[in-house]
Amino acid sequence: MNMSQQFFPSQHVSGLSTVQIEQFGQRIDEIRQRIILDLGEKDARYIRKIRNFVRYSEAGARTLLTFAAWLPPVWLAATALLGVSKIVENMELGHNVMHGQFDWLNDQSLNGSRYDWDTIATGDDWRYCHNYIHHTYTNIVGQDHDVGYGLLRVSQAQPWEVRFIWNIPLAIQLMLFFEWYVGLQNLHLEDVMVYKRKTWSAVWQQSAGVRRKALRQVLKDYVFFPAISGINAPAVFTANFTANIIRNIWASAVIFTGHFTEQAQTFSQVPNGEESRAEWYIRQILGSSNFTGAQWLHILSGNLSHQIEHHLFPDLPANRYAEIAPEIEALCQEYGLYYNQANFAKQFLGVWQRLAEHALPDDLSISETAALLLKRSGQGLVRRFKARWRN
Repeated sequence: MNMSQQFFPSQHVSGLSTVQIEQFGQRIDEIRQRIILDLGEKDARYIRKIRNFVRYSEAGARTLLTFAAWLPPVWLAATALLGVSKIVENMELGHNVMHGQFDWLNDQSLNGSRYDWDTIATGDDWRYCHNYIHHTYTNIVGQDHDVGYGLLRVSQAQPWEVRFIWNIPLAIQLMLFFEWYVGLQNLHLEDVMVYKRKTWSAVWQQSAGVRRKALRQVLKDYVFFPAISGINAPAVFTANFTANIIRNIWASAVIFTGHFTEQAQTFSQVPNGEESRAEWYIRQILGSSNFTGAQWLHILSGNLSHQIEHHLFPDLPANRYAEIAPEIEALCQEYGLYYNQANFAKQFLGVWQRLAEHALPDDLSISETAALLLKRSGQGLVRRFKARWRN
């Protein structure tokens, strides 16, 4: 299925005129303005409850691990609690605060430009790579690095390369070590390792910030907390590692279902200045996916279960997305725009179907692809043999 399309003004939505597109944008703006005027104590209480949950759950989990990690039931419960704490800190607290959703509170601990979260990625790198690049150029191949993270092929607009045969296993290890990939994302390591457009010395110079942050995170989770735990050190080390893996898998699953589902569209590059705000709104809707579920699922996902609403209003408090979502869905139906929403299992399965589909060249079958790979492997062996023979 080709979900990539050219995206130029008034051409991306069949049947909508330029006037209708701008009217749609005005309706979206009205929803945004209404929510802004309604922000207040309810929103402040919500985010402070989330912040307190993160603080107390981490403290409780680490205390249990420090003094009783040698007991298997305690280790299991405390590790799970620490994993949940890290998830909520990254997803519902850190990600949303760093979007500036609560800057209006004038609380320095909830200020988007100052907050730094419990993960490898620095706050500054995230604010540039995610808040600016991803949210400005959402799903535009060649501009939004989140389209495959330089590692995966998720669109026909990405030229097929032999390495994409490994789409599925690469996606699995991307999920396992997601915080490291996100932390290094701004370095575009594929430009060094695959395309040879960049040198390792340049990477070293650009990576000073993330190297400092990574060292701090590693020392905290794998040196400091095990060290103060005495004989429980090995159990604390493995608990911290497991909690990080739990967080990585869940965070990546949520993000994948936000943009890699079967019906989420990708776009060709848009010339600068040729996209109106209303058209930007429509691109955000067509390139994003929601999933349904209980309130606890929305909190654990950082309310990215409402990915469409988040991409329309990234700086509005995420606890308001559930309130806004029915209006956005109704507006999409009114204007004939596809509102991509299903339960989590269906959306997540769609991600893997899409990854499997784009692992192969668009115009070749599995058998033809296998023959192509064998041919290329044989040619490579011949070249190496000739090179050795000449030497």
